[in-house]
Amino acid sequence: MPEKRLLSSQDLTIWINSKTKQDLVDFIETLANSIVDYQNSQLSLPLSDSINNAFSLLQDIRDIIERYPVESDIESTKSRFGKVEFKSFYDDINQNSEKLIKSHFNGLDPNQIQELSIYLVESWGNRQRIDYGSGHELNFICFLYGLTKYNIFNLLEDSTNLVLKIFMEYINIMRIIETKYWLEPAGSHGVWGLDDYHFLPFLFGAFQLSKHKHLKPISIHNEEMVEMFKDKYMYFGCIDFINSIKTTATLRWHSPMLDDISGVKKWSKVSEGMIKMYSAEVLGKLPIMQHFYFSDFLPCPQGVSLPHIHGKDGNIEETHVHSTWGDCCGIQIPSAIAASVASKSSPKIHKPIPFD
Repeated sequence: MPEKRLLSSQDLTIWINSKTKQDLVDFIETLANSIVDYQNSQLSLPLSDSINNAFSLLQDIRDIIERYPVESDIESTKSRFGKVEFKSFYDDINQNSEKLIKSHFNGLDPNQIQELSIYLVESWGNRQRIDYGSGHELNFICFLYGLTKYNIFNLLEDSTNLVLKIFMEYINIMRIIETKYWLEPAGSHGVWGLDDYHFLPFLFGAFQLSKHKHLKPISIHNEEMVEMFKDKYMYFGCIDFINSIKTTATLRWHSPMLDDISGVKKWSKVSEGMIKMYSAEVLGKLPIMQHFYFSDFLPCPQGVSLPHIHGKDGNIEETHVHSTWGDCCGIQIPSAIAASVASKSSPKIHKPIPFD
């Protein structure tokens, strides 16, 4: 059964130097390299049965979203925080995850299905806080990694389509969920993400463009260029989505890290930096990795803490490290999507949120 084991800075150090972490980074880098010089629509044909089955599973997730419409509209609430209907969506995924996996992938034993279901459920956000961040995004990559380790996917045949067909559809679905349920960023301004929610679309997107002869990183500030290339390249699609939900100021103001990256001269340098940054700022940060699950296909390094410690009252409890930006589990961060909807619906009552 998957379990959380990274509870201290000492645990984190062991993890950072572990083979498990390196194998996961290698997997991400393999996926990224497989789409260099590809546009979003340039799939590797024919699609394997495994890719088609994974895509079908994601369509089932889309159908589940439709079962749980948001009942309260913008006129009836003053909240800028997550919609409670998200919890019903999450519960449905949680209750049916093993059935979904079993129905779409043959050859998995019950233990493998149970393991994979944990990562699938965790891919869609946090039920209690109604938020989402790069740690949840990581769970989806772990889900794909597990399916690869269990010989469902073949990286030689499927890597390009895993990104351009499966991961892209996951991001499309997440944007529906983020928009529909007003998911809050998991931590202050995403903290470990390049936007409020995601990291990997920027990483993959930078690799896509790493050999492009004409487009430059600075192009993301050109509205016409973003509009022209938003459907062709992931990075531009991400910038377009950010621009659509931010209600004030410019990219330089609300996304300073992306603004800094745009000053790099070559996409190849951006892609190199993205791998290093992901390894350090996502896989190397305890506020995220304390929630990471180890399993048979992601083995826990020797020497880290046991899954739980005993509290003063004798009950078992988990330690928890909060972000230095704020209490990642106790202080709600307003949804920029909610602010955008409120601004468009009732401009007179618009109040900018702190990270808008």
